[in-house]
Amino acid sequence: QPPLVESGGGLVQPGGSLRLSCTPSFLTLEYYNTGWFRQAPGKEREGVSCISANDGGIFYADSVKGRFTISRDGAKNTVYLQMNRVTPEDIGVYYCAAGTTIRCSGQAREYDYWGQGTQVNVSA
Repeated sequence: QPPLVESGGGLVQPGGSLRLSCTPSFLTLEYYNTGWFRQAPGKEREGVSCISANDGGIFYADSVKGRFTISRDGAKNTVYLQMNRVTPEDIGVYYCAAGTTIRCSGQAREYDYWGQGTQVNVSA
């Protein structure tokens, strides 16, 4: 089983909402920076958002600021990505990742554990 499991992807209409979940197999996410990345067809993987373990600091890519919200539920050991007002530019496979740098970032190389991804499609 992969160290992280994403769920919640699917087909959504433009302007609609989705909530992605990231649940670990053996990690305790409050001790790890947790990030969301996405990869669109033919494009490189990009950092979408992350939340730091030490102070809860949050990063958002400019393309999702004001539309996406990352949150962590310690009791459920789960990190969420609430996606609102989605557009076709949000299409891709969304990956959850966990790492232990001082503060989280959108750089994939700073994450040690990855999920297998969940597909998000946007279409009317």
